[in-house]
Amino acid sequence: MDNVANSKSPAEEQPALSASRRVYLDLRQRIISMQLRPGERLVERDIAEAHGTSRTPVHEAVQRLAEEGLIEIFQRVGTFVARIPLDQLSEVMLARAVLELAVVERACRLITDEGTARLRGLIAEQEASVASGDNSGFHGQDERFHEMLANISGVPTFWRLIQQTKTQVDRYRRLTLVLPGRMESVVAEHRRIAEAVIAHDVAAATQQMREHLDGVLPMAEVMSLKQPAYFINHLPEFDGR
Repeated sequence: MDNVANSKSPAEEQPALSASRRVYLDLRQRIISMQLRPGERLVERDIAEAHGTSRTPVHEAVQRLAEEGLIEIFQRVGTFVARIPLDQLSEVMLARAVLELAVVERACRLITDEGTARLRGLIAEQEASVASGDNSGFHGQDERFHEMLANISGVPTFWRLIQQTKTQVDRYRRLTLVLPGRMESVVAEHRRIAEAVIAHDVAAATQQMREHLDGVLPMAEVMSLKQPAYFINHLPEFDGR
């Protein structure tokens, strides 16, 4: 009888599932955008009140984010936004480079006049964000640039794969945008990649993309020195052989 009394119909369970996903997406976006900083304490009761829901959907969302490495749960201590694991970033960037280099190679062959106009238009938008100091807008345009290349290449799934791998990278990249000259450097790199693709120059496009991605890990080292409390572990050392 207890099982019957406590069981819920699919219709009754759906609101809880919807609430859990809503909380999950909100917390995930706030963690990746660094609105919630690494090491910041999270209280499920407070999150539930803010979302107007019970603690069960919040607990489910927190558990899912913990599995993704975005939240750390310490028994009898508390729940915290996870610190950024430096030792995972090189592996992530290796996987990303494989995909991004394949994308620009295809883009050089497949780009159209429409694609050319869209790429140049997006570069102009980034330049405007740099001029106005719009960090958030610039980050979104940065994402769109790489997504646009994947679409031009006819492999939009590659962008979704890239997004799945670079969650931890996105967190600290937000911090770098405030560094003097950082946004200017990124838009200049994007411009060189775009113009090489438009010129159908595979060698130049892949070289420019490689240099663009090679700059990511050194910036992680810089930020770990500026904000050591946000990071954990160290970048692995490679001998180059």
